Amino acid sequence: ATVSRGMLIAGRMLNGVCVGITSSQVPVYLAEIAKKNMRGSILVIQQLAIEVGILIMFFIGYGCSFIPGASASFRTAWGIQFVPCLVLIAGLPFLPRSPRWLAKVGRTEEAVRPLDGDDLSNTEVWRRTLAGFSVQAWQQLSGANVMTYYIVYVFLMAGLTGNANLTSGGIQYALFIVFTLVTYAFIDKTGRRPLLIYGAVGMALCHFVIGGMLLNYGQAVPGGVQGNANVLVQVSGSPAYTVIAFSYLLIIVYALTLAPIAWVYAAEVWSLETRAYGMSIAALGNWIFNFALGMFIPPAFRNIGGGAFIVFGCLCVLAAIQSFLLYPETAKKSLEEIEEMFKPGGPKPWRTKPGESHLDASVDEVVRRASMAQAGGKPQVLHKDGTIGMADSDSDRKEEV
Repeated sequence: ATVSRGMLIAGRMLNGVCVGITSSQVPVYLAEIAKKNMRGSILVIQQLAIEVGILIMFFIGYGCSFIPGASASFRTAWGIQFVPCLVLIAGLPFLPRSPRWLAKVGRTEEAVRPLDGDDLSNTEVWRRTLAGFSVQAWQQLSGANVMTYYIVYVFLMAGLTGNANLTSGGIQYALFIVFTLVTYAFIDKTGRRPLLIYGAVGMALCHFVIGGMLLNYGQAVPGGVQGNANVLVQVSGSPAYTVIAFSYLLIIVYALTLAPIAWVYAAEVWSLETRAYGMSIAALGNWIFNFALGMFIPPAFRNIGGGAFIVFGCLCVLAAIQSFLLYPETAKKSLEEIEEMFKPGGPKPWRTKPGESHLDASVDEVVRRASMAQAGGKPQVLHKDGTIGMADSDSDRKEEV
């Protein structure tokens, strides 16, 4: 319906605000309704939905490019976005409330308790804020969006033009979805730290290879490849095949690691009281750097060409270092236990492992003692130290449970 540039900008801004709200609250909701041993797999749904949306809109945009008239082409592509919005609105009333939210409000109140200033005033919360914000920032600074947003430019550098370029870009989006689905097989077994660390290292290697090929074998193209002023260098032969192959490998590594894990980890690190507010901060980090990269990448291609990939490779190395030093393992731990790891005196991040749940250990011990008591014919008692066991004295028997 837009008839001016101002209307277009206003519409995009409103759309951006709405996307920011949903992208910050969906992981919160999924984290709170999921069991801890399935939380990673459930939270991958967020990233998978994003990728499916990107793939669908890529081919819708491609199809709409054949509609006569530039105005009708872009209006059709953008208008179709209204359909999933209606589906979302229709489905929201049927979603269950978060169990943790209901517990927090005693199942009677209808509003979440507002946060007070103390919620963001201690070291523990700031550590979680840094972890949640930075992991989302690294997802963007890893440079994967060079491929998802500017794959046409990259493949132009590799000599692909016309329909071959667009088809190759579509293959990349399909790979993105397929390998994100693969993460369901291991995300809750492997843990968050290994995927964050090794994923960043793997992406760094891909960036360095692509950048090296373009810098060492690229030929300057005055005026730009096919008149594209942002693509001023091109490779051919084996270097071109290498650029294409490692572009695909980069998106595969990203789909298996940082793409889903950044959303999973950012949703897990918050306390119950700060989760909704904190995830908003984390999502803010994601979209701030997403916007910044959209402004940075085209001029970077114009001015330093393949050097842009070297920059992203170095950023991936920094992401791996921070992940190793500052991000404790959260897999297979209750959200309440994760809180304990961020408190002063908590375990060093590099010493944490998936599972090792103290809550599970306590429950198992209670079950074991109950079984022993039943087999020995002795009653179970609640001792003064809070543990449950067999009655050993008359005083204990007075506290039978």
